[in-house]
Amino acid sequence: MSKRLNLELDLPDEVISALREEDLAAKLKEALVMELVREHHLSQGKAAEILGLNRDELFPLMSHYEVPVVELTTDELRAELQKPFPKQ
Repeated sequence: MSKRLNLELDLPDEVISALREEDLAAKLKEALVMELVREHHLSQGKAAEILGLNRDELFPLMSHYEVPVVELTTDELRAELQKPFPKQ
């Protein structure tokens, strides 16, 4: 289940005039979704769904917002690197 959230925001005229309303709304949505992923409130899959992207499109966006694609501790990374690769 989801709810629609309407946000009202006062911005300087020069910001509004520099961007179309649709562009601004898209940028705000994108930034909010990326912050929710960073804070672990949204999964990458859900973020991609909300933004209408596939995962190949999501990863560059995450990089743009400096949101880690994979977050592992040193010990978790070491354990992952020690696992054998599956045979094909």
